Amino acid sequence: MTNPSAHPPNQVQLRRAVASSFLGSVIEYYDFLLYATASAVVFSKIFFSSLDPLTATVASFGTFATGYLARPLGGVIFGHFGDKLGRKRMLVLTMTLMGLASFLIGVLPTYEQIGALAPVALVVLRVLQGVAIGGEWGGAVLMSAEHATSRRGLWAGFTNAGAPFGMVLSTGVLSGTAAVVGEEAFLSWGWRVPFLLSVLLLAVGLFVRLRVEETPVFEADGGRAARMPLLEVFRHHPRTLLLGVGVGLSAFVAQGTLTTYLIAYGVRTGFTRQAVLNGLTLSSALAVVGIVAWAALSDRVGRRPVVLAGALLMAGFGFALFPMVNTGSVAVLVIALVLGQAVIHPLMFGPLAALYAELFPTRNRYTGASLGYQIAGLGAGLGPLLFAQLDASSGGGGTTTISVIIAACCLLTVVCVLALRETSADDLTSDAPAVPAPTDA
Repeated sequence: MTNPSAHPPNQVQLRRAVASSFLGSVIEYYDFLLYATASAVVFSKIFFSSLDPLTATVASFGTFATGYLARPLGGVIFGHFGDKLGRKRMLVLTMTLMGLASFLIGVLPTYEQIGALAPVALVVLRVLQGVAIGGEWGGAVLMSAEHATSRRGLWAGFTNAGAPFGMVLSTGVLSGTAAVVGEEAFLSWGWRVPFLLSVLLLAVGLFVRLRVEETPVFEADGGRAARMPLLEVFRHHPRTLLLGVGVGLSAFVAQGTLTTYLIAYGVRTGFTRQAVLNGLTLSSALAVVGIVAWAALSDRVGRRPVVLAGALLMAGFGFALFPMVNTGSVAVLVIALVLGQAVIHPLMFGPLAALYAELFPTRNRYTGASLGYQIAGLGAGLGPLLFAQLDASSGGGGTTTISVIIAACCLLTVVCVLALRETSADDLTSDAPAVPAPTDA
């Protein structure tokens, strides 16, 4: 269990911090994953209409991936200033940047209106989304983790639980809009509505976030942030950073497969878009419970056992996933999504929030945690792009290769988890990082 902090409990601020982190994560991932869903079902027709359908899907996933490529940059930029100036200020900026970028996507002209400038502008806005979410996650996790005096895994886990809830909102609003306006109107203008709603979510999120105080752990650190946090992470904690990336990689590859690639794959194999989105919405809603539950369990049994169990189960499940989808049964498709996204994936994903916060000392924690998490997050952006290309090159028969890649990433996670020591009992007020266990241990 987590050691008590040197600071007295402040339950009001803890509740506000957790609510702010959860809501901020919901908003950020609503915007970010709304793009993921739209890239699978809309953007290939709107912004890449000059290409054949399969190539257009690959191009659409390519713009989707640029957001993930920009996330480490956001982690470095906001992590640097978050370590030096405080967590709260950066979180207000990241939320504002994400909301504005999403709103602008909602008013972006199509390929038919302005030609090649449309996909170029789309990529630019997607990069801004990536920078915003790259800075958001680390700060949101630290706001909860550094306010918590016990059960750090549970409270920090609410930040990660915001991701699938954001997916519920994004798919729900996108599906609802399509149902109300009809297919033709949806492709013409209806797809813009969910992006424009980002402004309303932004207003609510900022109202909550501005009421949260700076974390007591950061304030107690007395402004002793590293002069260049990024350089200090590279110089003093390179092994910890690399192991952290390896620990999170499989969770993101699985996330990208289940929440992005499987949408396009399911539609192409004969399911209606709505059937796939309905299954994804249900599994995402249940994933919120799964993430919080497994994160709470990691406070009792440790981060390592929970993540290890998830990685091993996902390695095997990757080989069952596509045969289940290929049955053509909607019920089996839903079962596959629920098992994958709501049960197995949360085992890996739930404890990650607290684990990354525990890997680095306060003076460079925002930078180190953000960079490790966001580099691992490239798996969720590049995975669907790679899988779409493999599928295209094999004529639709490359799913076994995809399953092998998922299993290989999971085995890498197992190795990296075993190389790290248990961190759940660490005190975040300590200046010592959660260094890996010695190789002869």
